[in-house]
This record gives sequence, C-alpha cells and structure tokens, in this order.
Amino acid sequence: MSRLGLRRRLLLLVIASVVVVVAGLVTGFNLVLSHSLDGNARDAVRSRALAELGTLDVVGGHLEANETPDVRSTDTYLWLYRRGGAPLEEPRSSPAVQRAVRSLIGGPARFIDVSSKDTRLYAVPVLDHGRRVGTVVAGVSLAPYEETRRTALVASAVFGVCVILFVSAVMWWLLGASLRPVVRMTRQAAAWSENDRDHRFALGPPYDELTELAATLDGLLDRLAASLRRERRFSAELSHELRTPLARVLAESELALRREREPSEYRRTLELVHGNAAQLSRTVDALVAAARYEAGGDRGIADAAAVAAGAAEACAGLAEERQIDVELHEPDYALHIGVDPDLAERILQPVIENACRYGTTRVRVSVGRRDSTVVYDIEDDGPGVGADERERIFEPGVRGAAGGRNGNSGAGLGLSLGRRLARSVDGDIDVAPSRAGGRFVVRLPAG
Repeated sequence: MSRLGLRRRLLLLVIASVVVVVAGLVTGFNLVLSHSLDGNARDAVRSRALAELGTLDVVGGHLEANETPDVRSTDTYLWLYRRGGAPLEEPRSSPAVQRAVRSLIGGPARFIDVSSKDTRLYAVPVLDHGRRVGTVVAGVSLAPYEETRRTALVASAVFGVCVILFVSAVMWWLLGASLRPVVRMTRQAAAWSENDRDHRFALGPPYDELTELAATLDGLLDRLAASLRRERRFSAELSHELRTPLARVLAESELALRREREPSEYRRTLELVHGNAAQLSRTVDALVAAARYEAGGDRGIADAAAVAAGAAEACAGLAEERQIDVELHEPDYALHIGVDPDLAERILQPVIENACRYGTTRVRVSVGRRDSTVVYDIEDDGPGVGADERERIFEPGVRGAAGGRNGNSGAGLGLSLGRRLARSVDGDIDVAPSRAGGRFVVRLPAG
C-alpha cells in the first residue's frame, strides 16, 4: 500500500468500505426475504389445512367430507384420514412425501419439510367433542418460493456489483478531480522554487483544505526565498568585507617576494599581513556573530568608546590616504553597549569609512546615550546625502550621487551591511538632517 499513490490508496479504501456495506446490505436483504418467504409458505399451508377443516362433518362418529378437495392444484395438496389412518382423500404423491404424511397421522398439529421434494406439510387433528376422529394434512410446494429466493439473490448480487462498479468509477473521477489541483500546485511550487521565487498562489485567507495548502506553500516559498536572499546577501557582504584585507595581504606578499630584502623589511611585511589577517578574522567573527544573533543567540557587552576607537582605527588607512582628520569625542562617563565588540565595530566601521570616503577634510565621531540606547553621531564636511537618497543608499549595490561626482569607488555594500548588522541586534542606522555635509546616526542597545 505504501508504494501506491494517494489516489489509489484512497480508492482502494473507498472500494473496500463500499464492498463491506453492499455485502452487508445484500446479505441482510436476502435473510429478511428468506424469512418472509418461509413465513408465507407456512401461512399458505396452514390456511389451506384450516380451510379444509371447516368443510368436514362428523356423522355417527365418522368423518365425512362435504366438498371434494381440490387435488388438481400443482402447488397445494390435501390428505384426509379417518381415525386409525383410513384414508378419506389421498392424492398421488411421491413415496417420500407419502411417508412423511403417514408420520403425521395421529400426531399433534405441526409442520414438516420434505427437502428432497421441496414440499412443506402441515397436519391438524379433526376433533369431535374433544375426541379425535381424523387428521387433515395439507402440503405446499416450496419450488416457487425457492425460485423467488434464488432470483432475489442473483438480482441483489448483480445490483451490488453494479453499485460497487459505479461507486468505484465515480470515486476515481472525484479523487482525480480533487487531487488534480494539489498536484498542479505542488508542481508549480517546485517550478517557482527553482525559477520564479517571487511567484505565489495568493488565494487569500484559508477557508478550506485547498486554500490552506496554498497558504502553507506560500509560506514555505516565502521562507525559501528569504533564506536564499540571506545566503546571497551573506555571500556579497563576506566578499565585500574580505576583499580589501585580502588584497592588502596579496599585495604585500607579492611585493616582498619580488626581491631579497632585509630582515626588518620582512618583519614589517609580516606585521602588515598579520594585521590584515586579524582584520579578516574579526570580520568573519562579526558576520558569524550576526548570524547567531539573528538565530536567537546570546549577546555580548562592549565599551562604547572603545568600539568607536576601534572602528576609527580600522579606517585610518583610508583617512590618511584622503588626508581626513577623524575626531573622536568620547563621553565623560563610561558607556556600554549590549553587543559583542567585534560585531559593534563591524556595524560602526562602514559608516565611518563612508564619511572618510566622502568627507573633504574632517570627520567627527561622538558617542552619547539617549534613554536605553547608545548613539553614535558621525558627521563629515562632504557633499552630504540628498533627501531622495536617504533610504536608497542602504540598499545593496546602491551608491549615492556624490560618489559618482567625487570619483569614489565601492561596491555599495558597506552601509547595507552595517544597517543589517545593527538591526540584527535591535539597533539601526539612519541618515540625519545636517546643515552642511553628511550626518549618520548609529543606535545600539545599551548594555
């Protein structure tokens, strides 16, 4: 059964149930009919005997028949015997029937069946003032009743088979029609999951099994699409974050291998490689920590000022290249954030790097607290962010118009990564209004 399809299993179950029900109905019908025919035969033979009994007279202690019994009937027979067994009327009959009739003479009123001749006999005594003067025996042929019973059995069996075949055909069609939408939806969901992950059934709120299945498949496709988007986003973010330190490692190692150098030069190269490898390690740890937080993992705690200093130090190379002065304004009292230090640096670093990339001479980073949130305010004296770009620049692969004008290059993933990481720990990154230049506000939960 497990190897059969759902449609065949359901059909077999329905057919088995119908067979059991029809078999029970046919059996019950034939049992009731048999009992009814048996009662009719008993009533017929009894009525014949009693009717004949009403035509008899007793004269001088002897039994006399006033009317001649109808012995020509092919279905009923009558035997009349006086006391002692002397026959008054005795139609021709087979020896088996005659022996059964003789056994009834002198006995009480009773029935007896002669199975070999399909005959039922009924004997009733003839009494005169309480004294027995004879016996009336009536017989009826059971052949018509048996024929009716056999005909009814065959007819009911044929009818039952027809019902089973009809129900099987109807159920095959109904099951096919009922399951066809399910098969079609399953195949469409499989095709959409491969080629068109944004397509949905969209049948509205569930109100029956089919729409409930559609809603379930829509939810499954939503989760699958979200998982694939997270996977692509993680790959893009990982590539973006690891590209710069990897390029530095390759450049320094290739430069060091071009010719023989002094041990001090090799040491300096190894220190640079080590620093970039450490940055790679912190980046990977931050991305893994963000994934763990999104899955409901525990959060760490970090010093807010130390996080800002670490993020500014990570952007020191870019700031030096563009001759940007990064000012860090620490609070007068200790502030802690409820985020792992490496992850907090990875959240803050893209924003400071963006300010260093678009700023002209100065970037200012200040740390403060607002209610239960630690706020990082990053300002630069660059061209700023247009009102129509304040949300678009946080989309993956999108750079502001100032980037094209200034000739700044980049994949447009830094701010997108920073905002996603911030939101993964219940924080956020927004563009704030500014009189001149650009201004970003990073909010992280206080520790």
